[in-house]
Amino acid sequence: MKALQPVKALHIITGLGVGGAEQQLRLLLRHMPMQCDVLTLTNPGPVAEGLRADGVRVVHLGMRGNRDLGALPRLVKFIRRGGYDLVHTHLYRACVYGRLAARLAGARATVATEHSLGEGEIEGRPLSGGVRRLYLASERLGAATVAVSDTVAARLEGWGVPAARVHVVPNGIEAVRFRFDEGVRRATRARTGLPERAFVVGGVGRLVPGKRFDVLVRAVAALPGAHLLLAGDGPERAGLRRLAAELGAQSRIHLLGERDPLGDSADGRTPGIPALLAAMDVFVSPSREEAFGLAVVEALAAGLPVLHVTCPAIDDLPAAQAPGARRIGTGTEELVAALRGHMEAGARRLPPPPVVRRYDIARSARQLLDVYDLALAAAPGATGAARGRPGADPVPGAGGAAVVGAPREPAGPGPAEPTGTG
Repeated sequence: MKALQPVKALHIITGLGVGGAEQQLRLLLRHMPMQCDVLTLTNPGPVAEGLRADGVRVVHLGMRGNRDLGALPRLVKFIRRGGYDLVHTHLYRACVYGRLAARLAGARATVATEHSLGEGEIEGRPLSGGVRRLYLASERLGAATVAVSDTVAARLEGWGVPAARVHVVPNGIEAVRFRFDEGVRRATRARTGLPERAFVVGGVGRLVPGKRFDVLVRAVAALPGAHLLLAGDGPERAGLRRLAAELGAQSRIHLLGERDPLGDSADGRTPGIPALLAAMDVFVSPSREEAFGLAVVEALAAGLPVLHVTCPAIDDLPAAQAPGARRIGTGTEELVAALRGHMEAGARRLPPPPVVRRYDIARSARQLLDVYDLALAAAPGATGAARGRPGADPVPGAGGAAVVGAPREPAGPGPAEPTGTG
């Protein structure tokens, strides 16, 4: 049997601040059996630091904006000199520039993941005809487009992307991180200043208008004695704080800022998302539009009952897959009534439902490798596959990352590295 050659992959993403797509990339790379580097066009934020801690090389292109056309030749040069077999792009700007750069650089195959496509917006911004035309023009330059849910796949096909080019690879989680622990619950409540027996509502996400966390603040404010833990940051934070004060609930509305979805801070002083979920009694996702709804799946893994307006990760499946999740309308009064029902029933923990096993990150990684194999097999002169050499044992890297074949290149600056750090 002919030995397959190892593959070197580059992931290009618009930015590495805290966000669902960014965190999903970090988690996914922990389960990929190949050398993977990451290039961020802008904002090498907290997720870049986490990737580096995991042993992943991260490069910042230093792109100044959507129309910084000078970034294209720098990106082409970086891909060409890096000798990447496969380029995988994430988020709109990275997909547009990255697919073109990969084609010009002669990369064997290009794959893109569509993380955040809604009915009327993409990545929280309104869709326009120009945005759609540019997306479709660049999509043809790649070998495949990955959708994070059946809902997103249907939207792509509705745009005119051929169904044969669309592959569903759902987001994933490491469920063991969210397993409920009563000791963690008590400790987290104490650290966040919550009364031990308080009824605690939770939410996680970017504080932007589309997430509609103002509805959640109003609903909790209308329930005397209830508290809200809201993890995330964004332009709406100051407005939500003012709203809580206007409603006389500022002592019960806890705006926590960004928190690590993988665990507590390195010094153990700042609870991460798993610990915060342990401290909650019910989880709410009030957003009108979602491409997947990862926070809902994490809450279910923590044994929480969930109220959500929309969540393709759940809505695309039979109800038996997530019996603890309940879909509600967009009105504040309906949310207040639903929360009051949970409050009166008392706190209860549920067993993780079947949907949690379905969205295991290791399973998602295997599905993505299948897409890579198809893309590379269709490339001119294809001689390898994405899984590395058969029989080769993965070599553990920092943070549990796995590398097949040759050791990972040093994390420092490499050849033709554009304005960035390694």
